[in-house]
Amino acid sequence: MQQLGVFTDLVVRYKVEMLSNLLKSKLIPYRKLLVIVVVLQAIQSIAGLYLPTLNADIINKGIARGDTGYIWRMGLVMVLVTLVQVVMSVAAVFYGSRAAMGFGRDTRTALFHQVNDFSAREVARFGSPSLITRITNDVTQVQMLVLMTCTLLLAAPFTAIGGLILALKQDVALSWIIVISVPLVAAILGTVVVKMVPTFRLMQLRIDRINEVLREQLSGIRVVRAFVREPEEIERFRAGNSAVTATALRGGRLMSLMFPTATVIVNLSCVAVVWFGSTRISDGKMNLGAMVAFLTYLSQILMSVMMATFMAALWPRASVSAERIQEVLDTPSSVQISDEPIRITQSRASLEMRNVEFRYPGAAQPVLRNISFKVEAGETLAIIGSTGSGKTTLVNLIARLIDTTDGDVLLNEVNIRQTAPAELWTRIGLVPQKPYLFSGSIASNLRYGKEDATEEEMWKALAVSQAESFIRQMPGALDAIIAQGGSNVSGGQRQRLAIARALVRQPDVYIFDDSFSALDLVTDAKLRAALIPEVLDSVTVIVGQRISTIRHANQIMVLEDGQIVGLGTHEHLGANCSTYQEIVASQATQESDI
Repeated sequence: MQQLGVFTDLVVRYKVEMLSNLLKSKLIPYRKLLVIVVVLQAIQSIAGLYLPTLNADIINKGIARGDTGYIWRMGLVMVLVTLVQVVMSVAAVFYGSRAAMGFGRDTRTALFHQVNDFSAREVARFGSPSLITRITNDVTQVQMLVLMTCTLLLAAPFTAIGGLILALKQDVALSWIIVISVPLVAAILGTVVVKMVPTFRLMQLRIDRINEVLREQLSGIRVVRAFVREPEEIERFRAGNSAVTATALRGGRLMSLMFPTATVIVNLSCVAVVWFGSTRISDGKMNLGAMVAFLTYLSQILMSVMMATFMAALWPRASVSAERIQEVLDTPSSVQISDEPIRITQSRASLEMRNVEFRYPGAAQPVLRNISFKVEAGETLAIIGSTGSGKTTLVNLIARLIDTTDGDVLLNEVNIRQTAPAELWTRIGLVPQKPYLFSGSIASNLRYGKEDATEEEMWKALAVSQAESFIRQMPGALDAIIAQGGSNVSGGQRQRLAIARALVRQPDVYIFDDSFSALDLVTDAKLRAALIPEVLDSVTVIVGQRISTIRHANQIMVLEDGQIVGLGTHEHLGANCSTYQEIVASQATQESDI
């Protein structure tokens, strides 16, 4: 039990440090606003503390003596003090809200840029659903902590300390009630808060999970309906939703203990003040005004503790969220930018790999090993192999979405590790295995490849990609609306639009990662024929599954278990590579049709 207690203490201390570091780093630009908030909260607390003293004077000097004029004068003063308190409180909330909202905006911006710099390895490590939760829900939790701190917590120490001093000034003999009640509230609430930390950590993980399930169901709604899997998917969502609900209820039950406990102690303390204060009044040791003031100050002190209790309820979830945010911010991208990047000045395109190896962290075997080839401008390298042979990984290495663990990749005779990623990517036109279109228009999607592309350039790219005919039939042509992900066009149309987007850029290297798989054989053949004059000054890399797509390439690379088992022309491999021969034989029927 002692070891468990030490471990819990270390965990809590670690989370406090993580939360503190995040707040320090992101609230620095708002330190002037925070200073203003502190001053405003101090003034409104002092004004609030002055009111019980005025009230006591009204009772002792006005009501007790029947001095109506004094009552009116002090009443007017109380109104003015209350007005000051209200104005200061409103101003503190205004400036505190600006600081909290700015903190949230800056933190989301930092996370967004950090995630944008991640390689495919880091994105896969965290997972898209978790990254979305961290940028949205986790930031909101810490932002709420900042807001409540500015609006509630900052006033608490002023009120508690000032209330304690003024309560003792009214009557020292009753101070034992404060000595008992305040530590009792703090001890009970502190115990509850410590138990809430693991609950809220689990809460964020389960929100990640329900995000993942919902994202899959929305993205794959057609598949769900086609295979009549609605009942199973409903059950998956129900399970995830129930898990979130159960965890939230567990945290809610713990939180529900806090306020009733504090309220009971406050009320019992007030009863004690009235009980023992009445005895002192009857003995002539205390006047009625002092007892009323002491009672008010005690209530203010304990209300300050209750406000701190509310913050204590927010702290566990915010600390877990801060840890998750900081984890993303502290994770460097595995694709590091050179301190002195080299510009690619050679105009003639070329692509080369020298003894390249790639291994995922902790993996027993590399995904790729001993990969070497060179392709010049106007040449085409085709890559073929079974599923899992490493084709897409090789493509990602060329585009530097991930970095090699050994060996070099050279573009135009320059090692891509020594170039700035932005410059490298401007020289590459990538059509991914799963083409993605963004919500907007046809034109806005094509201009992802080249921002200043003219209509003539876009129509030319559409003609080459065999997309011109169906685009002209769409309402608005280039201004036709594309839904998110391209869900309002077919798979083959998405592929052709993605190819057109790469063609608009006119890069040094074209990468087609299985980009013709959704095309029929006739469209495939027409597209490849139209590509030939467009890529004479560029290197073309094609990942394909069909022999008809790659047979005319200058070099065909056959991958098996991450190794090159054949490299050469169609005729050379057909005579010398058994793996290629098996692939050709399996597609013999299709080849004979062509």
